[in-house]
Amino acid sequence: MKCTVLRLFVTLFAALTTLPSAHAERIKDLATIQGVRPNQLLGYGLVVGLDGSGDQTTQTPFTVQSLQTLLSQLGITLPQGASLQLKNVAAVMVTATLPPFAQPGQQVDVTVSSLGNARSLRGGTLLMTPLKGADGQIYAVAQGNVLVGGAGAAAAGSRVQINHLSAGRVPSGATVERAVATPFLLSDRIRLELTTTDFSASTLVADAINRRFGADASVPLDGRVIEVRAPATPAERVRFMAELENIDVTMLAPVARVIINARTGSIVMNRTVTLEPAAVAHGNLQVTISAQPSVSQPGPFSQGQTVVTERADIQIKQDGGALMSLAGGANLADVVRALNALGANPADLLAILQALKASGALRAELEVI
Repeated sequence: MKCTVLRLFVTLFAALTTLPSAHAERIKDLATIQGVRPNQLLGYGLVVGLDGSGDQTTQTPFTVQSLQTLLSQLGITLPQGASLQLKNVAAVMVTATLPPFAQPGQQVDVTVSSLGNARSLRGGTLLMTPLKGADGQIYAVAQGNVLVGGAGAAAAGSRVQINHLSAGRVPSGATVERAVATPFLLSDRIRLELTTTDFSASTLVADAINRRFGADASVPLDGRVIEVRAPATPAERVRFMAELENIDVTMLAPVARVIINARTGSIVMNRTVTLEPAAVAHGNLQVTISAQPSVSQPGPFSQGQTVVTERADIQIKQDGGALMSLAGGANLADVVRALNALGANPADLLAILQALKASGALRAELEVI
């Protein structure tokens, strides 16, 4: 039986083809609140207490400079020109995400990543590291024991490693020192931002809010932003948002789209993709290269050397491309069935789908990633 490349699609998406053209989703799944967002934090620090797996200081001079600066702040002065040969210290970058509405005193997780050539951060301790935002202000301070999920061992020139040893996490390792102001309570209106730009979705969300809270409760500003009138007091506004986020919105079918990953050959299409009748000529070019070693043996007493050479055999074969007719598909299962009839591999389907789109037979947006 001929092997079909997209046969798995029929099994995975059979349920999708039987769904109605509209379905309900909560507003919290469709949109976010403008201004209520996390903030990225970044810091530079030192991890100490490593078991001889730290930075090689001759190749990472910034590790020594950082340690000297730290020691001077603690009142320790090193002799001029002292050469430190450290093995238990590593320079690291510390990153964290400051969640919305985070207040001073709350704790967040941090990720510690080696900056130099340390072999492992396992068993190390992160020293106090200020974490700054994009504005250069300090919003949190991190410190604690680094947890590394990997393991490794080396002996007699051999080395075994499981997972990654140059990065780890410090759970609840950062303490928030400064809160980030949000516009959540600064106005009598809030704005919802849809995750995708769609004028139909923007109108449907606004209509659902107006049916729940009144005719003038919201207004769509464009294909992505909906402005909503909200209570003034914090308690009423929080309760209002909790109720708003759980409103069900009956959404229309999504835009027909085919996603192609040119690097891996993966092809994904949603249930609204359709195919008009078309004819496709599909051929296959095969190049086979085989090499066989041969030995050149010199004659007796010729003082020559035995030489091993390779003899290459190259063959090119191109199968005939027969013109095949593809019936029009009304749903995803029909489209998959029509493409399966070609018997093409994923690499060939990339070219076939692009040609079908160019000819107008593929009723979908084609996106190559």
